[in-house]
Amino acid sequence: MIDRFDLIRFSLLPRIGGMRARNLLRHFTSFDALAKARGAELIKVEGIDKTLAAAIREAVTNEKFLDRVENDVARTKEILEKKDVQFVTYLDDNYPEQLRRIYDAPLYLFVSGKLQAADQPAVAVVGTRSASTYGKKACRFITRDLVAEGVVIVSGLARGIDTVAHRSALEHDGVTCAVLGSGLDNIYPGENRKLAQEITVRGAVFTEQPFGAKPDAVNFPRRNRIISGLSMGVLVIESAEKGGALLTAQFALDQGKDVFAVPGSIFDVRSSGTNKLIQSGAAKLVRSADDILAELPVASRSCKQKQPPPQLSLQEEQILSYLDSEPLHIDALAEKTGTTPTDLLVTLLQMEFKGVARQLPGKYFVRETPL
Repeated sequence: MIDRFDLIRFSLLPRIGGMRARNLLRHFTSFDALAKARGAELIKVEGIDKTLAAAIREAVTNEKFLDRVENDVARTKEILEKKDVQFVTYLDDNYPEQLRRIYDAPLYLFVSGKLQAADQPAVAVVGTRSASTYGKKACRFITRDLVAEGVVIVSGLARGIDTVAHRSALEHDGVTCAVLGSGLDNIYPGENRKLAQEITVRGAVFTEQPFGAKPDAVNFPRRNRIISGLSMGVLVIESAEKGGALLTAQFALDQGKDVFAVPGSIFDVRSSGTNKLIQSGAAKLVRSADDILAELPVASRSCKQKQPPPQLSLQEEQILSYLDSEPLHIDALAEKTGTTPTDLLVTLLQMEFKGVARQLPGKYFVRETPL
């Protein structure tokens, strides 16, 4: 059986990503076996060329490198014994299944809190650190309704949209998970340390970074692939065209996940990225949580689907029979029903409240199919 801590040893090899490390593990089964392998044996492993094989050989024959590896493993074991932290590896049954399926899945995670159930749907909510009032309001509105349907909210604990998403989930008794670009002992930003503790009560804080790792800029792009990897889809709320949230969206697209975006003002650079996602067809335009839930293959929507249809009066049923997806003007509807426009507007307002009709600009109306 493979030593779980061998995954740490493999991860420290030069220029080794998760996929190559897993290929090496499948071929050699232990770090000791790898250390004894010759270059010709190494290049038999998928993804390992002669240059990389030479770098690995140089590392595993370097006593200083090997000492550093063993010191890191010993330090990790010691910290895990002292702290209430789970060390979840790619080899373990409780490793998140959604994450396991991505190309460059992390070999291991340090987890504070509770891992989500394998069948519990999750959606990532990401966006700018300098969120507008509109962006925060949209984030609260959508995350509130997502957690009401049993969806876990995944984000990165950053300032702005990330923080609003986590807090909104908690305020509405939902589950949320945060993915860090640093070690669990270096919560970033510092003002979110209390929020991180609150998240672990029902959710979890994840990282692939070892204890002591600082929130260096290089860590965050790799952190973003985990955010999307843990989720069924990614919702972007306010992002410039080169924002980190768009990188998360790109990871989601590469992983075959759905991407959603809230449209914003054409005059606000904070929405230039989200608007471009929608314009290009890379993301589905989102006006409410229902636009996301409609795309997720989850049972959580059944509670809405089982709601009884609204009770309509005879007059409302007659009006509804003339409405469909094509807009119909109030005057044309009045002529069809033999009712004055004034009386029709009163009845149509009641039908809007019941969710069966919707008014468009210019006093046009369409049928609305209730969820």
